[in-house]
Amino acid sequence: MRVLLSTYGSRGDVQPMAAFAVRLRELGAEVRVCAPADEEFAKLLAGVGVELVPAAEPVRALVTGSAPLAPEGLPQRAAALVAAQYEAVAAAAEGCDAVVATGLVPAVAGARSVAERLGIHFAYVSYLPTMLPSPHHAPLPLPMWPLPPDVTDNRALWEVNARAFDALYGPGINAHRTAIGQAPVDDVRGHVFTDRPWLASDPVLSPWQECADLDVVQTGAWILPDERPLPTELTAFLDAGEAPVYVGFGSMPMREAKDVARVAVEAVRAQGRRAVVAQGWADLGLVDDRDDCFAVGEVNQQALFGRVAAAVHHGGAGTTTTAARAGAPQVVVPQIVDQPYWGRRVADLGIGAAHEGPTPTYESLSAALRTALDPGTRTRATDVATTIRTDGTTVAAKLLFEAVGREKPPVSA
Repeated sequence: MRVLLSTYGSRGDVQPMAAFAVRLRELGAEVRVCAPADEEFAKLLAGVGVELVPAAEPVRALVTGSAPLAPEGLPQRAAALVAAQYEAVAAAAEGCDAVVATGLVPAVAGARSVAERLGIHFAYVSYLPTMLPSPHHAPLPLPMWPLPPDVTDNRALWEVNARAFDALYGPGINAHRTAIGQAPVDDVRGHVFTDRPWLASDPVLSPWQECADLDVVQTGAWILPDERPLPTELTAFLDAGEAPVYVGFGSMPMREAKDVARVAVEAVRAQGRRAVVAQGWADLGLVDDRDDCFAVGEVNQQALFGRVAAAVHHGGAGTTTTAARAGAPQVVVPQIVDQPYWGRRVADLGIGAAHEGPTPTYESLSAALRTALDPGTRTRATDVATTIRTDGTTVAAKLLFEAVGREKPPVSA
């Protein structure tokens, strides 16, 4: 079986696809990943021996540019992205039996159009349940389409969400479909998500409540095993004293919290702890020359989180799952999209604290750290760690093999 995995987004979108690619390859499939052309994604996929098909422009430059992207230009950017992703996926998917897609909505739409043109299986995967329509939760607000504050019925809010999908993404998607000879769609969200989406998240961290509206298959999180040793200097720092607090915000530029490294280090020191500061896309670094802090770049979080007293992060799905699996108490400082959800889940499970808002102060972060560093939080985090599933990619691979097997025409004698 040959499979093309398609995504356009940050590392949190790309790394689970790398994990799925590795598992599919172990089961005998040929796999490529179509993803943004960022150097770090190329290194990530090369490190696990998976071919990268570059798609559209690098993401980091868009996210960390001098000015945030204006929401008013979203429909135009969506139109450009659907065409760019279609072109990249079409070139890579010839001879494939399936396309699996995630990431930004226009990129998923472009990938689905390729699968439709080739007549092959298509599957959409989400990394969080609140992306998917359900009467049990409200949708995430979309740019220029805030949710009406006086509406509390979730089904009504999902109707607003459907109209927002059509308004923001429909013109670009349908213009492209018309240009390539495909029929326009009148329900963009349903077209992109399909009637049987996969949910690649852990059922303890992010449970899906069954509903009659959508046939969601929860596979468990897609975790890429990381066997890389920690840098020698970092190991020496860890060995030299008590477990430090990790501070890092992944792909978030932290524009609204420009002094976040200093605030975080001072709050960590106030708890009598050392700190490991991860550079990330916010380009964090050491705030002074004291020897109680250590700066790192790209590092094996799976190994590092097993040696920290707590992890302060942005609340990305992958980072939250990695910290939970390691039994590390967490402080989630959410910035966008799904991150407030993960913060709430961390707090609800008692494995850490959810910071209120995206801009921490010394006082607010100190309070959150006191919760995370409480011995009871550590005990709860240790208990929850034993429940995190690691078979998500295996479950998804089985689903894909079965689906493709059902759809393939029988071989004639």
